[in-house]
Amino acid sequence: MTRKINIGNASIGGGAPPLLIAGPCVIESEDITFHTAKFLKDLCGRLGLGFVFKSSYDKANRTSINSFRGPGLDKGLRLLEDMKNKLDIPIISDVHSVTEIKPVSEVLDAIQIPAFLCRQTDLIVSAGNTGKPVNIKKGQFLAPW
Repeated sequence: MTRKINIGNASIGGGAPPLLIAGPCVIESEDITFHTAKFLKDLCGRLGLGFVFKSSYDKANRTSINSFRGPGLDKGLRLLEDMKNKLDIPIISDVHSVTEIKPVSEVLDAIQIPAFLCRQTDLIVSAGNTGKPVNIKKGQFLAPW
């Protein structure tokens, strides 16, 4: 039997229904982000799935320095918190540095470590010390074991 893990008002494991973690890769605008979150919440409700909304306030791992990165930590967290409260949905987002851990832990229901940072011990330990669930994306450059 698997252990049930709560992410806000959603659960994974322990006999809970399948859980969808989804949303736009990066917050492009408040309008797009809000409508996407509402659509996904309604869809998961109709299908009987758990739902956690994921979008990044800052995509710090772009291939070009000129690529759009998002609204940034402060504005992005305010937008995610507003959506979380208005739509009653749990939120997860990427974290890129130890200095982001404290402010994100006050808003996010779970913390995601991007694949390119999956071996950054201090970042992972700091995220784990919040007591929040941590989703570590495995880098494709790592062996399965």
